[in-house]
This record gives sequence, structure tokens and C-alpha cells, in this order.
Amino acid sequence: MVSQPTTVALIVAAGSGSRAGGTQPKQFRHVRGKPMLWHSYAALAAHPLIDQVYVAIGAEQEAGAMAALADCKEPILLQGGATRRESVYLGLQVIAATQKVDQVLIHDAARPFLSSKVIDDLLDALSFAPGAVPALPVVDSLARGTDILSETVERENLWRIQTPQAFAFQAIYTAHQSWTGAEPTDDARMLMAQGSDVRIVPGAEALNKFTFSSDFAGNNMTSFRSGNGFDVHRLVPNAELWLCGVQIPHDKGLDGHSDADVAMHALTDAILGAIAKGDIGDHFPPSDLQWRGASSDQFLAHAMKLARADGFELSNADVTIICEQPKIGPYRGKMRERLAEIMAVDVDKISVKATTTEMLGFTGRGEGIAAQVTATFEKI
Repeated sequence: MVSQPTTVALIVAAGSGSRAGGTQPKQFRHVRGKPMLWHSYAALAAHPLIDQVYVAIGAEQEAGAMAALADCKEPILLQGGATRRESVYLGLQVIAATQKVDQVLIHDAARPFLSSKVIDDLLDALSFAPGAVPALPVVDSLARGTDILSETVERENLWRIQTPQAFAFQAIYTAHQSWTGAEPTDDARMLMAQGSDVRIVPGAEALNKFTFSSDFAGNNMTSFRSGNGFDVHRLVPNAELWLCGVQIPHDKGLDGHSDADVAMHALTDAILGAIAKGDIGDHFPPSDLQWRGASSDQFLAHAMKLARADGFELSNADVTIICEQPKIGPYRGKMRERLAEIMAVDVDKISVKATTTEMLGFTGRGEGIAAQVTATFEKI
């Protein structure tokens, strides 16, 4: 079996951001309710193929970086340099001395709105070349001149290069070690100078760089999407009872699609509703025998992958389980932890609670269990 390559990310966040104005470096200024650095760190840290995220910061910026990443898991900060290239090189040196790495993504903190789709495409491209960059075609007319236009520049095959840029680790590390030229425009140029190919993958308008104070205008309005999910399953003897990915001792279990985890099914539908991607039956038809008895965590993980591919990150999910028995309270903590693990989010974004129907209806008679979920996503 082929082993999964070890992949890390390096965020360059050592600049002063003087052109953006303000009283603090732009990577710590708030955009859509969070510090700019937080957005790219959260996107990279949540990606299932990225093992570790490093952040290169400037002198005396540790307090600002730690505050910006206060709700993130174990950020690894390292000292950057006076230029972007120096910061990247210092970061690569630390990474090389810390662990064995196969691939690295190098990203600018000034491009906060990174989707998992771009990350996926970059990592896929490394199967064909030692480097890959996201890029958008130039669509505006181009010309040379000072006060007077002198000539038009053909825009065919011209690209706007973005980050993150992905590399085979040793290839880009060697390129930095041997570089003797002027400050390069990006890391891909350094790899190309070694005679290596760099592939282009589709970039995203959301990845545009924040440079001037005007770039912050209009980007502090957070865009939210919400979806609702509801599901019901019958209680039957001689079956296991799974709720929110946790097996619960009970004299009956739920009957239905896959393992019949009614709460996880409702949560999956809520996510799909928020991103307008149909419902669980569209993606995992009950008529398809391969899903009979399958663990519902596959459905939930798939829905989260679709959400992130569209540039959405979970703000919170509120799960309500409706039943008379069993009592949910003793298992709520484990349920929240399990859902957070599957969804690759912090546990404080997950709420699980329970209620009864006061002995009324099918849940009151103990014939089944229902679940209702609201999931809210933020556009990143």
C-alpha cells in the first residue's frame, strides 16, 4: 500500500503591512469578524491532507500572532526575516530540522480566503510536477506607457499568480539554498530557475491579495448560510443504537439507511441544505446496497468536504435529539467530541441537546427517535 506523503504548510506573516494603513500589521486586522491570519490558518489546519501548519512572523509579533490564533490548535510560530524570501527560507530551515516532510504549501497571510478545492488541486498537481501554483487568466486589456499609452500587450497565456504554492519539499528547499539573485517575485520563480516545471491549477477570485486600505472595504461583512435537517428512524429489537457517532447501550436500536444514526443524518442534511447541494438521499441513495449498514460518518465527512470546496466553514451546528429513552445527557460530551472530530472543527462549534414530546406521538410511545438540526456556515 502506498503511504500518504507528509505535507505541511508555511504561512508567511512577517510583514508590517504599511501600505494597508492602520495601527497594526494587516495580517492581524479583522476581516469578516476574524484576524486575517486566522482565516488562512484555519483553512490549512482543517484540511485532512495537511499534517502541520507553521507561521513565520516578524520581530516582536508573537503576541499579535498568538492573539490572532487564540482559538486554533497548537500554532507553531517561527521567526521570519526582513524579506518574504528570507522568511520562507528560515521557515523551510526550521521545518527541515523538525520533521521529515515530502510536500509543502507556502502561503501569504494576506490572501485569507482559501478554499479546500484550491488545496486539493495543488496537491493533485504535485503528482505530475515538483511545483504547482493557483492562477487566474488575465482578462483586462494590458498596455505599456507612462502618461501616454505606447503599446498593447497580448494577454493570451498571461496569468495572475496566487498562493498557496505547492512544492516537493526538497526541491523548493534546494532552490532557496542555492538562490543568489535579487528578491524573487515568488517561490515558483526560484524553482523554475532550477530548471523544474511548475504546473498551473485554477485559482480563485476570493484569493486576491489584501494590499491597500481600500481592500478591507466591504470585506468586513460576514456572509452566512444556514440549513435545516430533520430525520426519523424506527426503534427495533436486536439492533445497535448509534447517535452522533456514539454507540449507546439500549434494548433497541434504530432501523434504516446505513447504521440509521438519525442525528448524523439530520446534520448531514442540514449541511447540504446550507450549501444548496440537495439531500443525503441524492448523494447516498437508500437503494444502493453498498450503504446498507455503513457508518454515517462517511456521509457527514462528505457533506463537510463539499462545503469547504465551495468556500464555506462551519460557524456552528445545533443538534436536537427527540426521544423518551434512552437518556441523552450522559453521552452529550462524547457526541460533541465525535461530531467535531468527523467535521474537523473545534468542539465549541457543536451543540447537542435532547428533548421529549411528553409521552405524545411515536417518540413518546418509544416507537422511534427523531432529530432536528440547524447548521450555519460562514463564507471564507
